[in-house]
Amino acid sequence: MVADIPLFKGLAKEQLDEVVNSIADQTFDRGQTVLSEGEAAEGFFVLVQGKVKIFKLSTEGKEQILHFVGPGESFGEVPMFSGGRFPANAETIEKSRIFFFPRAAFLDLIGADPTLAMNMLAELSKRLRQMTRLVEELSLKEVPSRLAAYILYLSSENESDDVGLDITKGQLASLLGTIPETLSRILGKMSAQEVISVQGRKLKILDRTILEDLAAGGKFVI
Repeated sequence: MVADIPLFKGLAKEQLDEVVNSIADQTFDRGQTVLSEGEAAEGFFVLVQGKVKIFKLSTEGKEQILHFVGPGESFGEVPMFSGGRFPANAETIEKSRIFFFPRAAFLDLIGADPTLAMNMLAELSKRLRQMTRLVEELSLKEVPSRLAAYILYLSSENESDDVGLDITKGQLASLLGTIPETLSRILGKMSAQEVISVQGRKLKILDRTILEDLAAGGKFVI
């Protein structure tokens, strides 16, 4: 299982054995907190099975989802390196199995094998691109454009015009920086204008040209 995690790709068996020996294998039920903002970063996590949301809470209790973590992906690495504190919260949205890697043991492994350091840099670069896109979407685009961009992203991942949401509409609204009522209204309008069709959590792209124009910042009347 460890050898299949992208972070550990290319490691020799001896290094993989050391990684395995440092792991704390944890299981979480749906809705459990994995880490909290401000908590000391004593290590980092890799999701093996399930799904985890990374999010911030405002002083008023409003939730802003930053991104979702899927199997094989890591989280909590950045503050782990500096010995700082976690800058956000992590919570399971379905039953999950998670590997925890203690900071001291992992830093020893990185010092012994540069392959692991390069893999970690690749993962952190990917995360930086995700965060840059999120800042751009939330600050420069209206909600319909953010939604269009997300639908196109799912379509490219599935290589199909048929896409399925593996998160609730409430979670999607939080990810897009809006509220469920606004999201439902936009989905209804897109469906009425035959840009997409909506059946529960299943969406189908009907007019990709309009969706691409909207994702690029085109106007859409709600």
